[in-house]
Amino acid sequence: MAGMSDQEVQGQIAHMIAFIDQEASEKVEEIDAKAEEEFNLEKGRQVQTFRVKIIEHYDKKIKQVELQKKIQQSNLLNNSRLQILKRKEELVNELLEDAKKIAAQVPAQDQQKYKETLIKLTLQGLVQLLEPRVTLQVMQRDLQLIQSLLPEILERYKKITNGKESKMLVDEENFLSADVIGGVVLLTHSDKITVNNTLNERLKLISRQMQPQVREMLFGPNPNRKFKD
Repeated sequence: MAGMSDQEVQGQIAHMIAFIDQEASEKVEEIDAKAEEEFNLEKGRQVQTFRVKIIEHYDKKIKQVELQKKIQQSNLLNNSRLQILKRKEELVNELLEDAKKIAAQVPAQDQQKYKETLIKLTLQGLVQLLEPRVTLQVMQRDLQLIQSLLPEILERYKKITNGKESKMLVDEENFLSADVIGGVVLLTHSDKITVNNTLNERLKLISRQMQPQVREMLFGPNPNRKFKD
């Protein structure tokens, strides 16, 4: 540099270097500050994102646990109800089974009552069929009894039907099974049409009809039932 001594030149250069260093340091600090600020902002965003994800994850877990708890409670309640209903049904069936056992004793203990019952069951079957030829099946023990009742049954049938005739044939080879309590089965048209008037069938019919009353008698009225039969 003209007019300047070497010392002055060196001093000027040193001053310029110091200025550049200062400016560079400030720039670096500015960049660092901005970078730190951006880092903190990004870190904050990441933390918030993870926080939201964690909250969502645990909310989902809590809902799953609550749902599972409700399902288990519902299953326990349903199982409990089913057990109660099953036991109620068992009690009803036990009562009806007792009635069946009592009915099974009637033919042996009260012959006159069973005789009238057999007449009525046969008459009902004949009136249902209104056929000129009918085959009767009974228990083997009732074979002679039904044969002795045929004239009276026919006479009553004629009165009910205004003189209509019906030839009744008693099957002397095929008898009702031993588990039948009593009664009669009527067959016609080559056994294609059948009327089952055994006491077993009547008990089944009565059982179905009486089950609501039996349940109410045993367990009280059903609060959910709005109408009665």
